[in-house]
Amino acid sequence: MLEPVFRDIPNVELLQWLARGSLKQNLQRAVRLWVWLSSLYGENRLALNDGFTYAQWRDVFFTSTHPKGETVPKLHDENCPCAKTTAQWLFDPKIGISETEWKQSVVSHAGINKSQLDELLKTRLFGVTRRSLQADLETLAELGWLVYKNQKYDRVTELPLRPTTINNEVNIAKLGAYELNFLEEDLSAIAENHSQKINGVQRFFLKLDYVIPRSTIDLVEDWQYELRQLWTKTPVPPIKLTYNSAKVRDTVDCIVYPVCIYYVQRAVYLCAYGESPLRQGDWYNFRLDRIQNMISLEWTNPQLPHNLQQSYQQKSLPTPDDIAVAMSKAWGFDFYLPAQLMLLRFEREFHDRYVKGTERHDTFAEITYQQAQHLIRREVKQAEPQRALLKILANRSPNDAYYQVSIRYQDHKYRDNNVIMRLRAWRPKCEVLLPFDLRKSIAAEVAKESLFYHQDSLL
Repeated sequence: MLEPVFRDIPNVELLQWLARGSLKQNLQRAVRLWVWLSSLYGENRLALNDGFTYAQWRDVFFTSTHPKGETVPKLHDENCPCAKTTAQWLFDPKIGISETEWKQSVVSHAGINKSQLDELLKTRLFGVTRRSLQADLETLAELGWLVYKNQKYDRVTELPLRPTTINNEVNIAKLGAYELNFLEEDLSAIAENHSQKINGVQRFFLKLDYVIPRSTIDLVEDWQYELRQLWTKTPVPPIKLTYNSAKVRDTVDCIVYPVCIYYVQRAVYLCAYGESPLRQGDWYNFRLDRIQNMISLEWTNPQLPHNLQQSYQQKSLPTPDDIAVAMSKAWGFDFYLPAQLMLLRFEREFHDRYVKGTERHDTFAEITYQQAQHLIRREVKQAEPQRALLKILANRSPNDAYYQVSIRYQDHKYRDNNVIMRLRAWRPKCEVLLPFDLRKSIAAEVAKESLFYHQDSLL
């Protein structure tokens, strides 16, 4: 019988599956498990008999001088595998992966910032305790890569299902955490742990605010099915959408390349590249329930917009990772809008209760009162608005909480609604200082809103 061979590259999908939860927290362990699998099932697998112990694996994998104690091994031999950094394991030329592309993929998927990732890649992957390596073995047994019996480990004769072996006929339930990686990482871990009943009782429920009317739910499902069918084709074709646009206030036709689907802002959207309803920019998020018709086109169709033709000919059509990277750079789902710096002030008590310790976006960071002054001077070039903002800031308490964050914002007409809704929810405990145009827009909105309540003499 032929022995199974493990040739999988450490892409983000496989690592997410091996992480069994948050890839951000378990990235190094996931990479180490990939090395384990390569050593056990790769083309140059270790010379181990079935029924091996941890000690037997250790003696074959490491050099003879590798410490056998319980502490983290010191750097004792540059030729010992425990001396190799995580980057050396991953980006060995024999593996054949692009370091730049791999980093971008992990940053966008795992929510880890580039500096943290670079520091992690410098660490010694197997510079860990014996207990950690023993735990790796136990994890591999739990995932079905090893069989544990009589206090020894046997290799399996058939490799388990995993992301690289997925096909459309596979039962989703068999794939575990990997199939949940479309969820936010924390929610994915919750769903993985609680998706099954416990002693016959369902304990985990997910309630979504879904604004799509029941009359169009079937239509949304039909469009998702149509897109799924399109994405199975090679190459994926462009499509012509007939779209009821709220911005245009009319029905328009747009020829686009469908990239991926997002559930956000209580609805389902198609992120597509090509034409937008307003013909401003190459990208647009189309709400599925507003799509009236969808027609598949050929790449030779002369009606294709120039940007789409060019991207196809240059083999540079966008991917879901491109969208994820863009969204990581600025807060907001309308990732195609320009990014602007936003400066916020929170009342201290409200901040400490409801904002401190929460995550909003990678760029959402607390700053000092003095840094807020510096940002106003740096960002506001016109003298009068700058003086006005500095005077406003001078009347605010230095003990309040100040934050900077990059947001998707062009002007009061083109702004990310998801961010605006969050700012409204924080009122009146949160004040927008920058962008100045957004501050004025919010002030006008608040003034108009206050009239509704002050016109009644009983109030």
